[in-house]
Amino acid sequence: MKKRFLEAGKIVRTHGVRGELCLEPWADSPEFLCQVKDFYFDSQGRQPAGLKAARVHKGRLLITLQGVETIEQGDLLRGKVLYLDREDIAMEEGRYFLQDLLGLKAIDGETGQNYGTVAEIISAPANDVYRIVNGEEEYLFPAVKHMLKRIDPEAGVIELLPIPGIFDNDGEET
Repeated sequence: MKKRFLEAGKIVRTHGVRGELCLEPWADSPEFLCQVKDFYFDSQGRQPAGLKAARVHKGRLLITLQGVETIEQGDLLRGKVLYLDREDIAMEEGRYFLQDLLGLKAIDGETGQNYGTVAEIISAPANDVYRIVNGEEEYLFPAVKHMLKRIDPEAGVIELLPIPGIFDNDGEET
């Protein structure tokens, strides 16, 4: 089951003297987070942050929250993780929240061979890398378009098109 509230980023510092906060975005870009209607202080959406304004500045998101009007009030929130409601986000076709890919069964898109489960997504400069775990075995798989046949979080599967050598046991059934 998909989580409704997902981590959006962490408040890392204040900005200016009027309580504006600098959020380190845990998303594709700070611009992506500008479409969020409100952030939450908890992962169940019970504590709205009271978002008044958001703008992008130097790769970060600057936000203004209700009731935070001074540096001192802002400093009290330093280190807090903010959550977003997935229902606030309009996702393009073929785009997914990384959280939704964790736990997917990774199979060969041609043979159906089971390689394991997506356990982690590592952000790298060129592309993301999926850490796939199968028992004691671990593999790193580059998440590049031509090596991904199909991603279907609803079905719980990701179909891969690996090149030889990525999986040590290519050709063996698991």
